[in-house]
Amino acid sequence: MHQNISELLDAAHRLAGLTLSELAEQYHLVVPSSLRREKGWIGQLLELALGASAGSKPQQDFPELGVELKTLPIAPNGTPLESTFVCTAPLLNQQQISWETSNVHHKLSTVLWIPIIGDRQQPPGTRLIGSPWIWQPTAEQERLLKQDWEEIMEMIALGNVEAISARHGTILQLRPKAASGRSQTSAIGRDGTLIQTRPRGFYLRSAFTHQLLQLQFHL
Repeated sequence: MHQNISELLDAAHRLAGLTLSELAEQYHLVVPSSLRREKGWIGQLLELALGASAGSKPQQDFPELGVELKTLPIAPNGTPLESTFVCTAPLLNQQQISWETSNVHHKLSTVLWIPIIGDRQQPPGTRLIGSPWIWQPTAEQERLLKQDWEEIMEMIALGNVEAISARHGTILQLRPKAASGRSQTSAIGRDGTLIQTRPRGFYLRSAFTHQLLQLQFHL
C-alpha cells in the first residue's frame, strides 16, 4: 500500500514507456485481442499493477489516499479517443444527494490520470503507457462540474431522464451505461410513476480531457 500520493505517482511513473503487453506479462495475464467486450481491461491491469484496493466498490480506487485512477486512451497526436466514464448515475432518491455528497464529486476530487497511447486499429497489447499526473479540479472546473451535475440530476428527479441526451452538460454528460442494451433499471417517469429505462453513467467530455492534457503537457 502506498503511504502517500507521491509514492503512488512514482509507482505510476515507473510504468510509463511500457506497452500493455509488457505490463500484462509481468502478471502472467493474457492480453485480449479486442477491447470491444473487455472495455475495463486496461483499467483493471493498471489497478493491479498499482495495488488499487477498491475493486468494484463505489469508492475511490485508492480510498486510503482519496485518489481515483482514470486511464485516458489517446491517439498518437495527443487527442483523447473517447469520453471518460466517471460513475453510474443514481436514477432514484436524488433528493438525498447533494453535489458535495455525490459519487461524481467524490471520484473527481483527486484523479491519477494515466494516458494510454495508440489508435483504435492497434492491437491492445501494443499500446503504450504514457506519463501519469495527479489532477484536482480548479475552482472554475469544480463550478462547471457542479453546474452540469445539478442540471442533469434535476432533470432526472423531474422524470425527464429519457429526454437527457449527450448534448446536455458543458463538461459532464449523461449517457446509457450497460453491458448490453437489454439491461433495464427503475427511474422516475414524467407523471411521477416508476418506469424502466437503461442504466445511465456520468462521463467527462473528451474536449475537457483534451484541455487537461494540453494544460499538463503544454501541447
